[in-house]
Amino acid sequence: MIIQFYEIQTPDGAEKLIELGIDHIGSVIISEESWKVTEIYETIRKVEHSDHSKSSLIPLYSNRDAVFKTIDYYKPDIIHFCDSLSNHQGVYSHCKKVLNLQEMVKESYPEIKIMRSIPLLQSGMSAKTVFLELSRLFEPVSDYFLTDTLLAESNGVTEENQPVEGFIGITGKTCDWDMAETLVNDSNIPVILAGGLSPENVAEGIIKVRPFGVDSCTLTNAVDSNNHPVRFKKDYERVKNFIAEVRRTINSDFSPT
Repeated sequence: MIIQFYEIQTPDGAEKLIELGIDHIGSVIISEESWKVTEIYETIRKVEHSDHSKSSLIPLYSNRDAVFKTIDYYKPDIIHFCDSLSNHQGVYSHCKKVLNLQEMVKESYPEIKIMRSIPLLQSGMSAKTVFLELSRLFEPVSDYFLTDTLLAESNGVTEENQPVEGFIGITGKTCDWDMAETLVNDSNIPVILAGGLSPENVAEGIIKVRPFGVDSCTLTNAVDSNNHPVRFKKDYERVKNFIAEVRRTINSDFSPT
């Protein structure tokens, strides 16, 4: 089972995860204006020279020229797109633009895998989304899917609901695992379960959803004095506990889908 961690922005952080045998080590470029970050470049090179781990990179922008420039500079193993694909009516939009972008990336960089986040509503939300139609649309131009939590309020889903406007992720909230299980069973490509995974719940998520892999970001980050997660700073004890729970679960006569 693939284990993936995000918000690894330094070579030192990458080295710690490489030593722990982590499969995918993810970094984030937070803006198109500040797309060139030396430490992240060095982080990806550190992963590149490991025996096992792969680098994954999220650009928080979808401008074609900027994305291509980013790929050319960093040369990650995986490029990860996590647009929220939602508008003020809670209906998926912008699909054509990002679908075309993925098609161009796949054609121009066949050696780089593409990961696509599929937005799933937060656990306990009664409304359903068209996530299967969305996954079928993106499947031909994706190598992995990653479930993540789409926040919604009583007035529906908006891009402004999300922690990073226009994108999904870093909510610390669990997505609907019934939806995630349905996606795993429907998809022809590997599905990684993300969205509010922690050492405390990852075993339950694996057993319920039976994904190809699991991903953690917010709930394995360090916390501040108010117990709020600190971006880009991991709590390596929680990271180790997460890994131990994953390995314990998959060694208990468990086979992922």
